[in-house]
Amino acid sequence: MTLTRTLRGVLPLRPAGLLTRPADTRRALALADSLGADGARAARRTFSDLLVFELDGDPPALVKHPRSARATDSLTDECATVRNLAADERLGDWRRLLPALRLCRLDGPRPSLVVESRLPGVPADTLLRRSPWLARPVALSALEEIRRLHRATGHAGQATDRFADWVDSRVAVLADEIPWCGRGRGADALGALRDRLAHDFAGRRLLVGWTHGDFHPGNVLTDRRGTVCGLIDWAGAVPDGPCVLDCHTFVLTLRHQRERRQFGHVVADVVRAGALPPGDRTLLAEAGALGPDPRGQVALTLLTWLWHVAGNARKSARYGRSRRWVADNVVPVLDEVAARATP
Repeated sequence: MTLTRTLRGVLPLRPAGLLTRPADTRRALALADSLGADGARAARRTFSDLLVFELDGDPPALVKHPRSARATDSLTDECATVRNLAADERLGDWRRLLPALRLCRLDGPRPSLVVESRLPGVPADTLLRRSPWLARPVALSALEEIRRLHRATGHAGQATDRFADWVDSRVAVLADEIPWCGRGRGADALGALRDRLAHDFAGRRLLVGWTHGDFHPGNVLTDRRGTVCGLIDWAGAVPDGPCVLDCHTFVLTLRHQRERRQFGHVVADVVRAGALPPGDRTLLAEAGALGPDPRGQVALTLLTWLWHVAGNARKSARYGRSRRWVADNVVPVLDEVAARATP
């Protein structure tokens, strides 16, 4: 292993803002100037290789600039999704929760960028850090809004009919992007995960429809009372996904953030216990997204985890080569699955 690869494996996923802020601010100002705008505010890098900043005005706007080919592909997907959802008459006034695209410039000689409306509200995770007692009303409001999307676009389907897309394609991402998953113990555990999901989803019917794919509190905007006023980051959305996955993502991530534990350890606990915690089951049941039996609930938890880690590994190479992220979010889950695999 080279020194460069070793160092990359221990560096944080996102460079410290103190080091990158001067260059990011200069780049944001240049991009704002290319748009004929006066100034740029709150320039910041994201985990998915984007430079994001705000433009004041009436109405205000948000600019996203991709810093890698993967980020460009991700923004291209997001623009297509938002346009499709905005044009879907089945969704009615639910579409007010979507950002409005003003410019999607992702090819050609000029710098790539997307300009969209800046929705009102604050990210739910920010609100809950200040007001943790709002966790339940925030969760119920968020789950109700995403279920409106699911009910409007979904239909019942056999999980096994979608297995190649829902599971196999994402297992392949982990094997390709995460060295630990591509060989030895990790590869064996990944195979055990695939076999377990094939067994546990056999004969099960799920709601298939538009699925956000990364529906966590940071992608839900709320007012100060916890009422949802916007849904953002649609880059991982698909029109034929397992809809209940969004609800599981939100509930599991909410617990991960409230308990300040890594997502992988939260999911590993569910696999070890063979059931979701009572509080999670209650929220999912109220949203109409709880599986009928513990085996199905754990299978949906594992599917949620698979989409989460594969989505991260796909959108930035930093995840797969971060030994800390893999140790905290990948290894614990696959070790638990492998320990319970039947010969």
